[in-house]
Amino acid sequence: MPACATSTTGDGNSSDGASATPLVYATGDAEPTCLDPHVGGNYPQALLASQVLESMVGLDDEGQIVPWIATEWQLSDNGLTWDFTLDPDATFSDGTPVDAEAIKVNIEHLQDPETASSTGYLAVQQIAEVEVVDETHARFHMTRPDAALLESLAQPWVAIQAPSGIERGQDANCLTPIGSGPFVVTEWVKQNHITLDRNPDYRDTLSSVGDTPADAVQQVTWRFIPDATARFAALVSGDVDVIDNPLPEQISQAQSDDTLEHLDAPRPGASNRIELNSSQIPFDDQLVREAFLAATNIDPSIETLFEGTAARSHSALSSVEPFALQSPERYAYDLDLANDLLDEAGWTEHDADGIRVKNGERLTVRFPVTGAQSTQAEQALFEQLQASVREAGFDVQISLLDLSSWYAALGAHEYELVSAPYTKIGPDVLRILFHSDSTVPAPSGYFANHAMIADPSLDALLETVATESDATVRAEAAQQAQQIIADAAVILPVYDQQNHFLYRAELEGVRSLPTVQTPWLANVTRS
Repeated sequence: MPACATSTTGDGNSSDGASATPLVYATGDAEPTCLDPHVGGNYPQALLASQVLESMVGLDDEGQIVPWIATEWQLSDNGLTWDFTLDPDATFSDGTPVDAEAIKVNIEHLQDPETASSTGYLAVQQIAEVEVVDETHARFHMTRPDAALLESLAQPWVAIQAPSGIERGQDANCLTPIGSGPFVVTEWVKQNHITLDRNPDYRDTLSSVGDTPADAVQQVTWRFIPDATARFAALVSGDVDVIDNPLPEQISQAQSDDTLEHLDAPRPGASNRIELNSSQIPFDDQLVREAFLAATNIDPSIETLFEGTAARSHSALSSVEPFALQSPERYAYDLDLANDLLDEAGWTEHDADGIRVKNGERLTVRFPVTGAQSTQAEQALFEQLQASVREAGFDVQISLLDLSSWYAALGAHEYELVSAPYTKIGPDVLRILFHSDSTVPAPSGYFANHAMIADPSLDALLETVATESDATVRAEAAQQAQQIIADAAVILPVYDQQNHFLYRAELEGVRSLPTVQTPWLANVTRS
């Protein structure tokens, strides 16, 4: 049954020929429960929101901030006031204006506890008030300087929606958020597909992606195909045009197939990492955390499972971040060292299964995993990690959960290990993930500091990263913070967060947005 079925009309671009054939995009990510990216704020929402909504600012391919809805901006000398000038011709797809009042409504919507925002809420939490100066000028009053504000405003989880849509209430807005982007949501058949029709009033305002070709596709069918084999088979047969989350072996196959193309778009922000819950036994003991890291031998597994599509990371930050600090010495495999550290920590006994025991308790760590966040290759990697650390006497108990159960396990602190990808542009992601304030849940119930690290010296450095406008000072603080995180042994970096797309070779203009590397389908044509 369709969850919604609405329609839009307008002349738009030419719908003759190839452009009239819908572009079929098949995703392996979880189907969102809500299409409004303000609500919650996960990556599947961002994938689709990037086709429908626009952000205040964007990024170019060099990582520089560029105009989008806002054409100009100015920061006061004390860092507490931002003045934004808005595009006077911008309108939402329902004809209402993208004006300063709309910006104010959106920031308040993100900050409203009833919205249950997590990613967006954390991005705008330093905004005290939005002042409507006039229709095309919005003034942000800050609680403190925020050096990462423009980076935050570029993200799809902070994208701007029509107040007329928000006013309908969350249930309606989750079905059809109203934006000013290149497409409009016109149908959602749950567990099957979403239909996006071309917005006839879309303006080419994001310079980093170029102008929309006259023969660009007029409609996108957004299908949900969770099985990677079925998704790839549909691409090869031509039933779909673009897929995400291909298996490593499928990427290799596509690279030797003239009918397919590959787009590699690693995400910015944090690396893909496993976090050790330092607030609970046994990882409340640093010796045990260090032993776990030393017992982990995953480099051969990454090479085998990912077939060259992923490289080992030794940093809390993605390799695309200029401030990333690699610490390979912290994550070197050394089984003898792991055994010595566990002996020193008092885990000297072993049971009949070879698991270490202390005071009658086994050295057991719980590791909840969800297929909505971890690919098949990644789940296989976790199983090989499980076998690796067992050699030192760790009992890693992996539980494969659906997404809601996974969130519930995290909220109840029923984990000692967790892999929780988090995408945010720039080094301020370190504050989101490792500041002691982030051990406190957002209104949505989500908290981002899963390592539960609380270190005043680290907090001070992360505050500098968040507030300092001097790039040199900011870089030094970010690297010092990463060193503290590495020395605390609270994370196991694995690799950059992966974004791989495969598409039919007859398509032109397939690309990703430089913000968080979501696909941009507005400029796609068929040759």
